[in-house]
Parts: sequence; C-alpha cells; structure tokens
Amino acid sequence: MEGVGAEIGARDVARPSTVETPTPRLDLDLAVVRNAYRTMRGLLPDVELCYAVKANPQPEVLALLVAEGASFDLASVGELDLCLLAGARPGTLSWGNPVKKVTDVRAARAAGVARFTTDAPADVDLLAREAPGATVGVRLAVGDDGAATPFAGKFGASEDEAVALLGRARAAGLDAAGIGFHVGSQQRDPCAWARAIDAAARVAARLGRHAPSELNLGGGFPTTHAGGPTPGLAACAAAIREALARHADRWRPRLVAEPGRALVADAGTLCAEVVLVAERAGRRWVYLDVGRYQGLAETEGEMIVYRLRTPGRTGGTGPVVLAGPTCDGDDVLYRHADVRLPLDLAAGDVVEFLGAGAYTASYASVGFNGLPPLSTYVHETPEEGGN
Repeated sequence: MEGVGAEIGARDVARPSTVETPTPRLDLDLAVVRNAYRTMRGLLPDVELCYAVKANPQPEVLALLVAEGASFDLASVGELDLCLLAGARPGTLSWGNPVKKVTDVRAARAAGVARFTTDAPADVDLLAREAPGATVGVRLAVGDDGAATPFAGKFGASEDEAVALLGRARAAGLDAAGIGFHVGSQQRDPCAWARAIDAAARVAARLGRHAPSELNLGGGFPTTHAGGPTPGLAACAAAIREALARHADRWRPRLVAEPGRALVADAGTLCAEVVLVAERAGRRWVYLDVGRYQGLAETEGEMIVYRLRTPGRTGGTGPVVLAGPTCDGDDVLYRHADVRLPLDLAAGDVVEFLGAGAYTASYASVGFNGLPPLSTYVHETPEEGGN
C-alpha cells in the first residue's frame, strides 16, 4: 500500500515500507498514531493528554498531535524547540522532568512555558527564583511493580515530603496546583494507577483547603509485546475512573496524563537485515544490522521482548540468540527469552520488530562503532475507502 509524506532532513525520508529500502530503519505510520490518540481521548475524555515527546520526537508525529489538540510533556530544551517548531502553543507545554538546570528553566520561561514538575526542595527553590508565579506539580513516589522498566527510586517524593514541598512552593509564591505520579513504563497492572490515585488523594486530604487542583496520572500505559499478557487501554482507563470515583465526594481535580508509548509504539515497525547466522556452543546465533546501540536499548535486561516477523520465511522455527552488529559484548538483544526464528533464515533476510515506534529512534546512538542513527521513514496508510 503506497504511503505519502515529505522529506525530513538528510536521513528521514518519507516513503512506504519496502524490502528494497535500506536497513536498519523505522517505518512509521501516522494513521496509527492518529487512531491511538483518538482512542485514548475517547476512553479518557476528561483528561488533558500531554504526549511524552521522548517516546518519539519525529516532527511529523508532533505536528499531527498539534493538529489533534494534544498537549506535550517536555524533558529538555531540545524537545521544547521541536514542539514549538511543530506549531505547539506554549500553553500546551509542560516541563515534566523534575531534574533541570538553571538554563533549562530560563529557556522554558522565555518560550512561555508555565507548568513544571518538581520533587525536591532545591528544585522548588530554583523554580521560585527563575520562574516566579509558575504552576508546579509535585511528583509522588509510588509503587511501580508490574512495570517492565520501573524507576527504582530515581524520582518522586514521599507523601510527607509532597505535603511539605507543596507548602514550600506556595510560600515561595508559586502556584502549587498539582500532584502527580508515574507508575513505571510498560505497566501491566491497571491497579497500579488506582493505588497511586489513592496516595495522591491522601496528600490532598492532608492539605485541606490547599489541596492540589490538578492530578497528573503520568504515563506507563502499555502496548502489546511478547512475554506475557498485556491489559488493554480500556482496562487501565476503567481502573483510573473507579479510583477517582472513590474520592469524588471530597476531591475532584483537573486531570492530566502523559502517554508516550501508547500513542506511537504500534505505529512503528523496525526493519533489520540478517548479517550472519552461526552456531556457537550448541546455540544458533542470529546477528542483525541493528542492535542495542541503534535503537533497541529497551532490550537491555530483556525488559521488552518485541514481537518479530520474517517476511518471506514461513517454514519451521527454532530458538536463537539474537544479537546486534557492533563489537560490544553487551550488544546482545535476547539470550534468555524464548525467541524463535525460521530454521532456514540466512544472511540478507529481513527481520521486523513490531510495535517499535516508541523509544527506538529516539534512543539510537549518533555513531557508536561508526554506525549512523536509526533512520525513520514516515508514511500514512490511507483510510479504508480513501484514494
């Protein structure tokens, strides 16, 4: 099916997925992004959706989401610039990274960004100095069991600390309007949101008339990968609604969420070429022209096990160790996962990683082992009945 698009720079040429297009590459279908955003908006109609730009900062993705009415969750000045170039209004931008430099805050304020997330006293003081009057939300540390990539204590304040931080922000002249959390990336337990909402409600109850007027539900909404059942977005939305209803008689905050993976993962297929198949110590090793340093960073620790497809090979399959092309011994994608590929797979064949539109091109190195960043080819599948 033929796709359409525009050339974006020297390495991002819009074209449909074809075997002849050089690998490795990420083929990205904008129609899937649009449908995912509209689906999530339908399931959470009262929630402001702030797209987590880090998941996939492709300019066409950002422009599409601007047109759809999305807001954006930023983590750097680079992401700020990309959103502004895509046409996002400053009022739709929120700086969600609790770790920021003075120059970050100054650049954000100069661009008109007025919302920031914080989780430490020194950062509250930084915002008070450099962004007086800004709206701030405190990020709670919540349980992230069930996540493929938990935060392991890197971010977040305890409930006691959150109460103190909001009071500190208010005393410093900031608009201490928010409380929020993140339940961990690729969260497979919908109840994780319910437990986190309960924690946020406890903080709100302790603050009484100063209770936060905004609740940030964070990201972590999962997509389908191999390695276990994954709840649908509808199940996550239902758990969120039920938890909010338990507290509705005392607290009805404005709602925000920061989806990333859930909006772009299924839009992307990462296409790789088999470089070598070899037997080593009784195991079949398959080496591809893409690895952990060219966009498959989430295979570290085999946290994410992608669904694989091998066009043109339909025979029997057997277990493999799947590895990348670099000289680094850590560049092995799957050593323990039960990954099976066709027995007749050979050099020159294509292996496709499905659901790879998130955290692939944005993770790729700029030149490890002299290999270029992962190219992204953007297209849009026409709607059924279209021309």
